[in-house]
Amino acid sequence: MGFEPPQRLVRALGDNDWTGRLPKLVEDAAARDGLEVERVMVPGGRSSLVVLVRRPDGTPAALKLVPPFAAPELERAALAHWNGFGAVRLLGGSEGALLLERLHPELSVRSLPEAKALLEAAGTVRRLWVEPPSGHAFETVAERTAAQVSALSGRAGTAPQALVEEALAARDELLAHSPESLLLHGNFRQSKVLAGDRAPWLAIGPEPLVGERAYDLARLARDRVEDLVAATSGASAARRRVNRLADSLDVDRDRLRGWTLFRAVESGTRAIAAGRHAEGELSLEFAGWL
Repeated sequence: MGFEPPQRLVRALGDNDWTGRLPKLVEDAAARDGLEVERVMVPGGRSSLVVLVRRPDGTPAALKLVPPFAAPELERAALAHWNGFGAVRLLGGSEGALLLERLHPELSVRSLPEAKALLEAAGTVRRLWVEPPSGHAFETVAERTAAQVSALSGRAGTAPQALVEEALAARDELLAHSPESLLLHGNFRQSKVLAGDRAPWLAIGPEPLVGERAYDLARLARDRVEDLVAATSGASAARRRVNRLADSLDVDRDRLRGWTLFRAVESGTRAIAAGRHAEGELSLEFAGWL
């Protein structure tokens, strides 16, 4: 099939060999599984292409194309292990193509009022925290954040030095004693929870790893940061949100605060280095409140 890859995806990944071959990759994946292509999801995401399709029996599904550097085999392994419990169900596919049950991409938890959104998101992510499969190939929180520390050190000039040092110290302290080793979503936030038919809400787009629950909640704690920054009580509201999330899921408050701080600083400096200054400054302001 002929189509132009969504500009949002091209801007994020660049006009490279993979994005250039997407029409052919979709055509080949559809032919392998006998899928009827309906349409490409636009604007779509920044790290993958999603195409709405129908299976040979006419049931709707979604075909997700993931670039090789994004480790699609790990996403596939995590989805297979969850087997639809709390997450979108894996139906098939091969190599960098994942065939998934079709959810309702126009309706995410983020569309709900904030308090309700946090409640539903928390109820969804807790289902994902299970023992990882034996012999798994998922990286650990320590391994993933080690690479981020190296990059963060090179971006130190994009944030107040004291804030960067506090974030790095928090990570070191947290990793000195990790209380659990569970399968985590890895990039969980409100927009990663979509409405479904067999369950009200299901998680999508994992970047799976193994570690403690507090790490997985840290990105969710920063959701809708623009609303917090715009409010006069933003700082106190941010701290209350972290505490409420921790208490609702029986997670240690200090550990959630530490991981939220580290991830906000890492994300903020990365965004600024990539030219997304407004996004990065919001994350850093949030981090400063913690």
